[in-house]
Amino acid sequence: MKPFTYNSRPARIVFGAGSLERLGEELDELGIRRALVLSTPEQRFLADRVRKLAGERCVGVFDGAVMHVPVATAQAGVDAAREADADGLIAAGGGSTLGLAKAIALETSLPIVAVPTTYAGSEVTPIYGMTAGNEKKTGKSYRVLPRTVIYDASLTLTLPAGLTATSGLNAIAHAAEGLYAQDANPVMSMFAEEGIGSLARALPLVCARPDDLAARETAQYGAWLCGTVLGGVGMALHHKLCHTLGGSFNLPHAETHAVILPYAMAFNLPSAPEALQRLGRALGVADPATCLHELGRQLGAPASLETLGLKADQLDHAAEMAMRSPYWNPRPLSYDAVRRLLQLAFDGVRPDLASFNGI
Repeated sequence: MKPFTYNSRPARIVFGAGSLERLGEELDELGIRRALVLSTPEQRFLADRVRKLAGERCVGVFDGAVMHVPVATAQAGVDAAREADADGLIAAGGGSTLGLAKAIALETSLPIVAVPTTYAGSEVTPIYGMTAGNEKKTGKSYRVLPRTVIYDASLTLTLPAGLTATSGLNAIAHAAEGLYAQDANPVMSMFAEEGIGSLARALPLVCARPDDLAARETAQYGAWLCGTVLGGVGMALHHKLCHTLGGSFNLPHAETHAVILPYAMAFNLPSAPEALQRLGRALGVADPATCLHELGRQLGAPASLETLGLKADQLDHAAEMAMRSPYWNPRPLSYDAVRRLLQLAFDGVRPDLASFNGI
């Protein structure tokens, strides 16, 4: 076994259908007396429910969260927290809301209680991101890691099948890339394999029967494990491309991950044999890249970058931007390789482990 370093940060996980009812006692556990609830405008109904459950421990609701956390939105959230004299944050919703909570915590160091309603896994990572102009910048700080996460699968019952599919594939992407991370370790690899397998089994069931609470709990369990991998080890080409496409071309976050995932795996896995073995074992296949593409089609996820709104004449610029800042990747990168990957993803063709032979 190769040498490794493993770091663990304590976080409280409260798991189970109906666990949102424990919100008050979880706030008391953290000593939070003046919580600000965060949400998107579309999930204001959930924020109001959370506020009611928090009772006198809540000082207000800020429902201005939007995708990719524009700097102006982050500042508005910071201002709202300060004006309310908040001593904690409750992030109720998906990745946009968690992203806003992290941006506020980065500035204020306020503790976060996360109530996730999708499968993206951001709630268990110290990674934050904000968009300024046409560029999304990410960073890592344990100030933004939620202190408590309440996983209540009943809150996902109204999540549309499309968002279920893309947020679940997004979570799989975190763990799949974690398998070949530069700082990979056997603990995170174990989490990744279990998380990917759980999501791959659960997502088709959830999309076919949205009221299947047991399947939704399995998906939420998988998302927790996959998100933990994202927070525990570094990422590579897949995440760099998705941040470039999201921040610079305003493509939707989870959908972009869902599209890029099989192509990034087709490119990188031939250079990462242990990751290939583990991912293949989690999915029960010999070619994980093809399997992930087919899983996306089975779930009805978007099939190409073109369907997400990217234009053919933007591919060159996207490849250039993805190559600007050096970053580690298990397979050497070149403009031509990244440009080919983006073209395949733009066209939505079926990838396999031989798609990048000769590049």
